[in-house]
Order: sequence, then C-alpha cells, then structure tokens
Amino acid sequence: MPHWMTIAFLTALALHVLVQLWLSHRQTRHVAARRHEVPPAFADAVSAAEHAKAADYTVARQRLGRLDLVYDAIVLLILTLGGGIAALGRLATAIAGQNPIGSGTLHVLLALLAMSLASLPISVWRTFVLEARFGFNRTTAAVFVADLLKGAVLGGLLGGSVVALVLWTMAASGTLWWLVAWAVWMAISLLLLWAWPRWIAGFFNKFTPLTDAALRERIDALLARCDFHARDVYVMDGSKRSAHGNAYFTGLGREKRIVFFDTLLQSLSPVQVEAVLAHELAHFKLKHIPQRLLVSAATSLAGFALLGWLSAQDWFYAALGVDQPGHSTALLLFILVLPAFTWILTPLGAAWSRRHEFQADAFAARFSDGPELGRALVRLYRENASTLTPDPWYSVFYDSHPPPVVRISRLVNPGGEPDPLATGPAFSST
Repeated sequence: MPHWMTIAFLTALALHVLVQLWLSHRQTRHVAARRHEVPPAFADAVSAAEHAKAADYTVARQRLGRLDLVYDAIVLLILTLGGGIAALGRLATAIAGQNPIGSGTLHVLLALLAMSLASLPISVWRTFVLEARFGFNRTTAAVFVADLLKGAVLGGLLGGSVVALVLWTMAASGTLWWLVAWAVWMAISLLLLWAWPRWIAGFFNKFTPLTDAALRERIDALLARCDFHARDVYVMDGSKRSAHGNAYFTGLGREKRIVFFDTLLQSLSPVQVEAVLAHELAHFKLKHIPQRLLVSAATSLAGFALLGWLSAQDWFYAALGVDQPGHSTALLLFILVLPAFTWILTPLGAAWSRRHEFQADAFAARFSDGPELGRALVRLYRENASTLTPDPWYSVFYDSHPPPVVRISRLVNPGGEPDPLATGPAFSST
C-alpha cells in the first residue's frame, strides 16, 4: 500500500499541474478572444497589428508553457518515484568513493546537470523557434552554447562549493545543523548578491559605462533629488541575445549599480529613461529590497528547519523513491518536492509584488514624470509584445506587475478621479 507521503506528493503535484493548465487555458482563451480589440487607453499608441502580435505571442508562450509544465512533472516523477535520484546517488558513490562530502556534492551536481539537460530541448525551442518567430531572438547558436558552458562551469564551481559547505555543515553540526546551515546559506547569498555585479555578471554580458553625457546628467540629478548613491551607471549588451528591453539595480551597499539594457536606451527618450529609473530606484528607497530579503531569510529558515526534521525520517526517503537515506538525497528531495506543496502561496507573493509596483510607480511620479513613465510603459508593452488584456484570474495568480490597463490608469489618475481608460486614449505613442 502506498505511503501517505507518496499519496500526498502525487496529489499535490496533480493539483499543481491541473491548476496551472486551467489558468493557462483561461489566459489563452481570454487573450485570443480580444486579439482584435485594442483597449481604448492604448488606441493611439498600439496598432491593431501590434496588439494582434502581442496576443499571438502570449498564446504561443502559453502553449509552450503547458508542454513544459507537463514535461517537468514527468521529469520530477522520474527523478523521485522513478528512482532517478537514487541511481544518481549510486553513480556519484561509484565515482567519488565513500567520502560523504565528495560523493554527496557530486550527487547534487549530477542531479542538477540531469535536470538542465532535460530542460534543454524546451529552452532551444523557446529561443530559436518561438522567440525567433516573433522577432525577439538575437542569440546565435555560438552564444547559446557559450552561455550553457559558462553556466555549467560557474554552477559547478560556485554551486559545488556551496553544496559541499552545506553538506559538511549537515554532517558536523549535530541536531541543530539546519540552523547553522541556514546561517551559512544566508551569508553566501548576501556575498553573491554583493559580488555578482563586480565579479560574475561580466562572464555573460558586456557592461560599459554610460557615455551619453546629457542622459548621465539627468540621472545624476534624479539620484541627488532622491538622496541615492549608486557606484556607476552601465549599459548592458542585451541586444546580443534578445530584442526585449529592461533596466535594473544590482548589488548591495556601495556596490549598487544601475544597469540599462542597450535595447531600452534605443527605445525610450531621456525623460522616459529617467522615469523608468525612478521606478526601479523606488524599490530601494521604499525598502522593498530589504523587505524581500527578510521574507526570503524567514522562509529559508523555515525551509531548513523542515528539512532538518524530514532528513531524520526514514519514511521521507522511502515514500519518494529512495531506499538509502543520506544528506545529499535529503537536500535533493526537499528541493524537488517542496514546490509541489508551496505553489498555492504564489498568489500571495504576486499580490505583494504588485503592491510594491504600485508604490514604485507613485514614487516615480513624485520624483520624476508620471505621464512619461506611462508613455514609457506603453512603448515597452508594445515593443515587448506584452498582452494588454490578461485573464483576471491568471493575472491575480501569477502576475508580479499590475495589469497594463490598471497600471496606466493609476499613473494617469493618481487621485482616483474618473478613469479615462473607460472612455478614450490615455497616451499617444510619442
């Protein structure tokens, strides 16, 4: 008779897959039904052809996403109940011997490699077929392979070191190993967050200081108004891989950097770039980043505590397809199985993120130009082929950013007066 944990895992996984398939179907149907209906607020900025392209792009991504979802569930079942994790553990021991740290680290790396190889066909199709079909892919086969190899080397070195340290902590710290391991994990996470912009990001992209003197002067003035320090402003060669545009902050402390995709600078006017930057800057000034770090610390502490208890239970291993308990096995099973139970919390995280986005928009409107931020967003929606008509249930469950119509409405009418979105165009494309 199946163990209750096996039944619970299969039930949770089935619900996870079915709910995601249902939401994806809703999104596809909702967007496709409005393919020819440009929302009034965007009528002057988004043509019927561009709106139809965004709908087609969304539908295509959803269809591939459904295939990816089912495929990932099958891979997960093969690795757990199908005995994949156990087989990789035996292979790691055969290669590295009985040294628990060495063989355990290899075990985790082999499992991660197996999952990466399993996801490769979908990734190739997404990049070279789907993204290319809609004119977004600029990645060559050489760049794609180089990224894979760089990621594998970096993951092996950094990931292997972190895994080895965690496994050593599990073996050497007694019954409270999970608390020590959590502290080690948080220290490493903060160290990587600090080091990423200076030492790691350059392996994948080229970062050059912003040379546009007028734009730099505008940015410096914004930073001064907001009393914000950033080490420098960089332009990233995002066009090397994709036509999509973006901007972000990265780093901690004095290592904070502003990064613009070159595609973004090509798309927006200087005042729009300033408005987008003001929005991103708001996440730091409004303490969104520390809040997210604290929540991450709390949830990871709860996760390590749960792992500490589960790793001592023989049924945890047996119910998930493993006959030999071990630290690396516990770590892998926990990482793989936990999402099947925690997916139900996704809407809470999405709602919290949307709240932060609204607050950042309000901050940008106060310290920069709200209407210009709206125009910039409209242009980015158009150029990134983002759907303007997401399904409400799908959006509530997944979207970390507010729906376009709602978001633009807030920027046009921060006081909540009569909504022009219901009556006519909000922005022109210029």
